[in-house]
Amino acid sequence: MARLFHWLFPHPLLTLILAVVWILLQNEFSAGMAVFGLIIGIIIARITAAFWPERPAGFRMGKMISYALMVLWDIMVANVQVAWIVLTVPNSKLKPAWITIPLELRSPEAITLLAGTITLTPGTVSADLSESGHHLLVHVLHTDDPDAERDGIKSRYEARLKEIFV
Repeated sequence: MARLFHWLFPHPLLTLILAVVWILLQNEFSAGMAVFGLIIGIIIARITAAFWPERPAGFRMGKMISYALMVLWDIMVANVQVAWIVLTVPNSKLKPAWITIPLELRSPEAITLLAGTITLTPGTVSADLSESGHHLLVHVLHTDDPDAERDGIKSRYEARLKEIFV
C-alpha cells in the first residue's frame, strides 16, 4: 500500500501546491475544480518525478527557517547599503572585487543555496563554481577588504548551511 501511495504521489506537497494554484487560477471554487486540480497535480508530479533528486539526508528544517529569516534581513540591509553606494560613491571611487571562496560544503543542494543566497543579496553575485565544486567565484560591487567579504560569507552563510545540511 505504501509503495502504491509513493508511486502515485512521489511529491505530495508538490501535488497539493499545484492543485491549490489551479483552483486559485480559476477564480472560483467548486468540487470539480478541486478534483481536476488534484488530477493535474498528480499527473505533473508523476511525470516529473524522475527529474527530482532525492531529498538531502540530514536536512534540518528548523535551522532552515532561521536561515531564511536571516537572509531576508540581510537582503533588506544590503538594499539600503547598495542604494547608499549608488547615491554617494562616484563610479571612479567604486572598488569592485572578484573573490574566490573556498567551500567546505559538499552537498549540491547546500552549494546551490549558498550561491543563490549570495546572488539574492544586493551588491554580490555568484558567478562561477569550480569544476571540482570546491570554490565559488563571487563578484562584490564595492569593498575595501575582499578578505573580510570572503570571511563574512563563510561565517554568516556557509557555517549555517553546514548546520542545515548535516
